[in-house]
Amino acid sequence: MIQYLRTKTAKEKEIMDDIQKVEKLLKKNNGVIETYQVEELGINNKVLTRMIEKGLIERIARGAYIGKDTFEDQYFITQAICRKGIFSHETALYFHDLCDRTPIKYQLTIPSYYNTKLLKDKSYSFAVEIVRLVQYLQQEKKEYVLSKQILKSGTSIGALIHEAVFAQSDSDYLNKLAVSLKEANETLYWLNLLRDTDYIHIDLYEKLAEIVKELIALLASCVKTLNNRLKSKNS
Repeated sequence: MIQYLRTKTAKEKEIMDDIQKVEKLLKKNNGVIETYQVEELGINNKVLTRMIEKGLIERIARGAYIGKDTFEDQYFITQAICRKGIFSHETALYFHDLCDRTPIKYQLTIPSYYNTKLLKDKSYSFAVEIVRLVQYLQQEKKEYVLSKQILKSGTSIGALIHEAVFAQSDSDYLNKLAVSLKEANETLYWLNLLRDTDYIHIDLYEKLAEIVKELIALLASCVKTLNNRLKSKNS
């Protein structure tokens, strides 16, 4: 019992030390931190959860947090989260006092190779189709093994593309798209297997295979372009 209490006390002290490190990071970053910054300090994400519970920080977006005393400047927060974005159009005019109307929405311009609207739209629509396919396989065919595999890979494609929008660097962006490409290729494999084992009709297979092949082509092109940019940048 005594040993248990000592262990528990040691763990609590370690958590408190980590909380202090995060608070120092908050102060250094003007009250805004991101998950990757905390991980770089060797701190477990659970510490952030504990800080939220204690009311020390607030989650403002995926992987982004502000301190309890931080003024929630949406422009600053948006720029902090989307580092590759540059405020433009009406938002830029407002900043330069060339427009006296507060922008209804923030407008940012992102480098062309970071513009993933087409990929986001197509991958999301495909994820919806995959969910419907899995519902059919499980309800009508009573198939629960392959359906789980294709659900994971088929929905991960779009999830990774959406994550890439807030990538912390070119290499991080490249990594997310490369993993998304792998998931797309794996999804095609599961589709082929479902077709060849007569779980899905050829018409449905061709419809889904056409979409995922298009995603593979788009992702492969993006990965190749970004790879070349990084090589040129580092040479």
